[in-house]
Amino acid sequence: MLEEFKKFILKGDVVSLSTGVLIGAAFGKIVEGFTKGIVEPIMKLVGGSPNVSLGWKISEFKDDKGVVSPNMLDIGMIINATLGFLITAAVIFFIIIKPYNALMARVKKAEPAPEPAGPSDEVKLLTEIRDALKK
Repeated sequence: MLEEFKKFILKGDVVSLSTGVLIGAAFGKIVEGFTKGIVEPIMKLVGGSPNVSLGWKISEFKDDKGVVSPNMLDIGMIINATLGFLITAAVIFFIIIKPYNALMARVKKAEPAPEPAGPSDEVKLLTEIRDALKK
């Protein structure tokens, strides 16, 4: 079992995936900084605060100090998370994915088209047999 686990861990897929997750986490901080530093201030300027507060009090509870706090179903939290996701996805798409795809399309156009390969040996042999049968 240990040998099988060792093979699994040392597989290229696991190493690539873990590297991708780490890079993704680091990149997420860049996107978060861009969103909070540039996109959100512009949104606040145009439409006010992007924070949605929408919830229902379902009960109250007392903590250890006797402070009464409401127990809320907070739909606004889900709406805020969804809006944050959509903003982040849009930032990634328009700032990274679109330029990357355009660059890759240019690189692909610049590469010369590969020469078409001639027929394989098998096809040549079958062609000879066909021609021989015709005679």
